[in-house]
Amino acid sequence: MTVSGGSIRVRNRTARWLTEVFQPPVVVSLQLLISPLAEAGFPGSIGYGALAALFVCVVPLAVLLVLVRLGKVTDHHVSDRKQRAPVLLMALASIAVGLLVLNAVDAPSSVVAMVLAVVGGVAVLAAVSPFWKMSGHAAAMSCAAVVSVLMLGPAWAPLLLLVPAVSWSRVVLRAHTLAQVVAGSLFGGVVMAGIWWLLRGWLVG
Repeated sequence: MTVSGGSIRVRNRTARWLTEVFQPPVVVSLQLLISPLAEAGFPGSIGYGALAALFVCVVPLAVLLVLVRLGKVTDHHVSDRKQRAPVLLMALASIAVGLLVLNAVDAPSSVVAMVLAVVGGVAVLAAVSPFWKMSGHAAAMSCAAVVSVLMLGPAWAPLLLLVPAVSWSRVVLRAHTLAQVVAGSLFGGVVMAGIWWLLRGWLVG
């Protein structure tokens, strides 16, 4: 094995690791778990964040894995652009049920605000997917990093370094172009995080 070949293998292995560890369901679940921090009562209120994660991430991922096993979807990252819209619409349906459940149990407004920000992101990705494959990995990571800094303070700014790292992994694996990860990063960090910020101010105060 040449040095060049070894470098390529290390690069690809690192890219796959970043892609799997920081895939959207994992990142968004963690984001939802910490969402109650915006209000008093944490960590006792973390259960509401877990409930939100169940409907926003766990259920859609479980259904997606079943679809992959049945051969209806190529892989759990939904690499085929044409398959993305139906999968994202399925996720939106699960999230809608989750919002009803969260309302029924009187969940903290901070959790609802975070879920609604995710809804905005998923809806746009579903609308764009038939035409262009904007990176969901980049959007999720960027949104989570920016929201964490806004919620927890500048000490958490190093999390922003994960945005280019995850974006790099998607380009290396040829899952997205540079333009698609840049668009995803800007969308997540500006639009989705911005929706959360506005809703947090409105709902939480």
